[in-house]
Amino acid sequence: MVDLNPIESMVVQAMRDLGATSDEKKKTADDITKKCNRPKSMVNNALVSLVQKGVVKRVAREKASGYYVTA
Repeated sequence: MVDLNPIESMVVQAMRDLGATSDEKKKTADDITKKCNRPKSMVNNALVSLVQKGVVKRVAREKASGYYVTA
């Protein structure tokens, strides 16, 4: 398992709570930010880090990118 800092862990848990566990159920950064109740920049930084660690997958779309948990 990859080591996650507290904010990353919170983001992953929020994504699981929202059901963002597959490509069909991906959520936007705004959805995740609302669930975490933390500043958007903090959540976005955590999402970038989680994508780099391979815990979260980012899917580019026309408007907002979607994210889902892979691990």
